[in-house]
Amino acid sequence: MIEQHRCMFCHTVDTPHRAPSFQQIAARYRDVPGTPGMLEEKLRKGGEAHWGDVAMPSAAERGGGPLSASDAHALVKWVLSQ
Repeated sequence: MIEQHRCMFCHTVDTPHRAPSFQQIAARYRDVPGTPGMLEEKLRKGGEAHWGDVAMPSAAERGGGPLSASDAHALVKWVLSQ
C-alpha cells in the first residue's frame, strides 16, 4: 500500500525527505489521543501542513487512487508502530 499510494514520494522510514519520516510522525503522535482518526482522515482527504509549509495532498492528488477507510487505518497503524 505504501508504494501504491505513493507515500515514499515524500516520506521515508527514518530520515526527513520532502516530509517528516514515519519514525518522526510516530514519535510525535504515537501517544496522542485521537491521532489515528486524524491521520487516517489526512491520508484520505489531505490536510494542512503540520511540519513546515507543505500540506498533505489527498489520496486522489497523490495519484494512488482512492484510499479506503480500512486501508488508511492499516497505514496509520503501521506508521505509528515505527
